[in-house]
Amino acid sequence: MNGVEIPADMEMVYSRPKSLTQAHTHYCPGCTHGTIHRLIGEVLDELDVRERTLAFVPVGCSVLAYNYFNVDVAEAAHGRAPAMACGAKRVSPDKVVFSYQGDGDLAAIGTSEIIHVANRGELISGIFVNNGIYGMTGGQMAPTTLPGVVTTSSPTGRDVEHDGYPMKMAELLATLPGAAYVSRQAVLDVPGIRKTKNAIKLAFQTQIAGLGFSLVEILSTCPVNWHKKPDEAMDWAKENMVPYFPLGDTKMSEEVAALKKGA
Repeated sequence: MNGVEIPADMEMVYSRPKSLTQAHTHYCPGCTHGTIHRLIGEVLDELDVRERTLAFVPVGCSVLAYNYFNVDVAEAAHGRAPAMACGAKRVSPDKVVFSYQGDGDLAAIGTSEIIHVANRGELISGIFVNNGIYGMTGGQMAPTTLPGVVTTSSPTGRDVEHDGYPMKMAELLATLPGAAYVSRQAVLDVPGIRKTKNAIKLAFQTQIAGLGFSLVEILSTCPVNWHKKPDEAMDWAKENMVPYFPLGDTKMSEEVAALKKGA
């Protein structure tokens, strides 16, 4: 495993996915981006599509994702990853294409891009990491920040009368006819991590089968900007984010349901 010889009397139970590099992480302690990266890497390996996968990442905490995914990765301007992914897929329809975006990216400056890509039913997959805050730029209020939550730009807490309500992107995108599969999962515990991997896999399978646009929203944590220890952040997300952002498949077309059943 990664250059280390395993004794003959030992059984290999896990190894680094081939779709991930050995780069050291830049993510903060307790951040779950690394977990999500691993799940994507495992899915790409299991589907045997690494050599024909293209990833598009924007500005944000995932700005250095090209260091971690062992696939061709391009960096987009803030919010524009779906547009670039759409262009790449149209030019190279044989590729497996996904965007990887945070809530401050997809649900704010990139709202137009993701809505129109989904509405057209573009054959790409979106991985949407929702931690309810702007992580990289200092902890400002994001479109998904919960009511009452204090951030650097909402020092008295989010006031819905002034700032509006948190955006439920999975529900919003599920209303669009071009969206074939939309799911919201969480990586806050082991059962949730397993469900998240299954959703990511089905999203890629939906794309490969040519059934339409697919997206997996993933509830994540930001211990540093939440000012919490990693375990406290997990508990806080379960107690506060999950009730507002309910988990499960938000939309699954009949064709995707048949694909899932036959998998």
